[in-house]
Amino acid sequence: MPEAYDVPVAGGSLRVTSWAGSGPPVLAIHGITSSSRSWPFLAQALGRTVLAPDLRGRGRSSGLPGPVGMAAHAEDCAAVLRAIADEPLVVVGHSMGGFVAGVLAARHPDLVRALVLVDGGLPFPPADEQATLAGLAPITQRLQASYTREEYRDWFRRHPAFARDWTPEAEEYADYDLPTEPGRPSADPEAVAADQVDMVSGTTFAEAITRQTHPRVFLHAGRGFADDPPGLYPQATVDAYSARWPDLDVRRVADVNHYTIVLSRRGAAAVAAAVTDLVP
Repeated sequence: MPEAYDVPVAGGSLRVTSWAGSGPPVLAIHGITSSSRSWPFLAQALGRTVLAPDLRGRGRSSGLPGPVGMAAHAEDCAAVLRAIADEPLVVVGHSMGGFVAGVLAARHPDLVRALVLVDGGLPFPPADEQATLAGLAPITQRLQASYTREEYRDWFRRHPAFARDWTPEAEEYADYDLPTEPGRPSADPEAVAADQVDMVSGTTFAEAITRQTHPRVFLHAGRGFADDPPGLYPQATVDAYSARWPDLDVRRVADVNHYTIVLSRRGAAAVAAAVTDLVP
């Protein structure tokens, strides 16, 4: 069972979930409307300690005040590493978490050993920005409504992304995201909206991506938010980045979408393999 504890950050405490294991720990950073409970399958597959914060404005860190944005999240994650780790760690970032990981590595290179970017953390070219924002729209709409526990489970259970992957771990992920019943999901809509703008068009990440010196693996899901092709990053976009950055290790993960690249055993196995390749 995972354990939870709090790390002091600006304005209060950041909740961190930890799955115990052996070997060097890994820091795992979740996506824009997600939480620390994105990572049970990675912890199972990896067998190492996985440290997963609830980012500011999400999960049990939802009460932390702003500002949010990639820089604020990166500083919070740096505080977690300084409080817990005594050596640089591999940092795994899913979706927006990949953007946060890139900023963390640029601002605090001494805390990071390598990056695993899971269907996130590469810039969205202007041609892809509108498609990305459109894909996020139904996800952010979910945050505005109130649900009972069973209604919220049903929202995920009926979601196309989980049609083949509704598991006890996915149910626990949904339950964690609804702290009161009935109630709204834990992610703060205003924080999500601000992060969305900063992620897509802000300068913090745009500057950080030019200062990446750590080994990087990019894991690419071929299907998107609703289990639909071409995915968050079209193949042509991924190919262009692969040509632009020869040091970027690009790996396509078969038979997963933007959710199940972390919230399924087959997706997490690919993430765990990338971590192990970086730090055997």
